[in-house]
Amino acid sequence: MPEKAPWIKRRFTFDTPLSMFPNILERLRGTPARIEDLVRDISQGKAMKRIDGRWSIQENIGHLIEVEDLWLGRLDDFADGIAVLRPADMKNRRTDAAEYNKQELREILKAFRRIRTHFIQRLESMDEEAIGRMSHHPRLNQPMKIPDMMFFASEHDDHHIVRIAELLRELELNHREDEV
Repeated sequence: MPEKAPWIKRRFTFDTPLSMFPNILERLRGTPARIEDLVRDISQGKAMKRIDGRWSIQENIGHLIEVEDLWLGRLDDFADGIAVLRPADMKNRRTDAAEYNKQELREILKAFRRIRTHFIQRLESMDEEAIGRMSHHPRLNQPMKIPDMMFFASEHDDHHIVRIAELLRELELNHREDEV
């Protein structure tokens, strides 16, 4: 299987038609359920385990909580007609400061579902004129509309879902090796 590209190296072409809004909305709405399904049978200890010094499963989910504030803020930027969207914290200070490995997995999952539901409700309340507004993505240096931002957010979700799945496979492999 090809290796997953680092998020920071991903490139995007923002040309998502407005007609894709409902499709991407449902993709975003489904992310909490997809994550919950992935981690349903994992122990708290495994959910907190870091491998090679990288984020644990809990920290990956927690990161999605922290980034949700960025998506909500960017909706405000679009609504306010701001030319350049607010930048992301590429050092992920909020994720690290939140200390997700000191929290219960079920509480992290509930928090993500709650904030994602708020994001979905904000998107559902927008009219077509608002959905079609343009602003500029600061890191990728290109214009985008709300459906482009939604696609970007859903790709970011999938990036972390893939990482969680990788961690689950590594943890299972390590468990089998420990049994031998």
